[in-house]
Amino acid sequence: MTKVVLITGASSGIGRATAELFLDEEWTVYATARDTDDVADLAEHDGCHAQELDVTKPAQCKTVVDDVVETEGRLDCLVNNAGFGQIGALEDLPTRKLHRQFDVNVYGPHRLIRAALPHMREREDGTVVNVSSVSGRVSTPGMGAYSGSKFALEAMSDALRGEVEAFDIDVCVVEPGPVDTGFGERATAELDDIDATGVYDHVYSLYEDYVLVSGAGASDPSEVADCIVDAAVSPDPPARYPVGRAGRLGVLARFVPDRVRDKLFGLAAKFA
Repeated sequence: MTKVVLITGASSGIGRATAELFLDEEWTVYATARDTDDVADLAEHDGCHAQELDVTKPAQCKTVVDDVVETEGRLDCLVNNAGFGQIGALEDLPTRKLHRQFDVNVYGPHRLIRAALPHMREREDGTVVNVSSVSGRVSTPGMGAYSGSKFALEAMSDALRGEVEAFDIDVCVVEPGPVDTGFGERATAELDDIDATGVYDHVYSLYEDYVLVSGAGASDPSEVADCIVDAAVSPDPPARYPVGRAGRLGVLARFVPDRVRDKLFGLAAKFA
């Protein structure tokens, strides 16, 4: 029987590449986005269905999952990919901005997980793939809100993995480094309505330099999609999938002593 996957944030980048790869693997794909026009072309492929889904709406999250199960009789994999990056010095960020960051990147996956698990438990089979980031393991100046949301997603994934193991449900985290998706430009746009204090110019300069440098070593979205699909088809997937050279090296940076990392960031800021 054909397996079924539900993917959030499938309009572009990692989500779209993941939908396309699952289709290549002959899965039935439910590609979701806030605007179905953004995934309408995906729905032209046999086996792909476009669904409207805003992960900040609890009722819609449950309805979409229930509709998939009612139509297909199963949900084999949930890919929590929808997210965005809120950058900015923490003093500059209004709490409403921090709340929105967590609403999409943390509460959104939690809503989908709560909706999907009863169905997966009943079948005693399923995989939850949470798309995190190397920033979910190492935080840097100017990235506190985004890293905080990804740290939270990683912690929840670790807890969930132990909770659902008895039901033969796998939980995996995919941790890309920089990916060629326009993430940096969209994250920079989030600064437009922040009333910055003006005292953290060194932080924003450091971020701008990071965007310029990371672009040269960015992974293709298809590399991330490969890991997501591997997690879905593997009978015993690893808990974490670092993606790309920058992702693998960045994850290792968490073993560097805090004082050393702080000094390195300080030196980088001086030259930014």
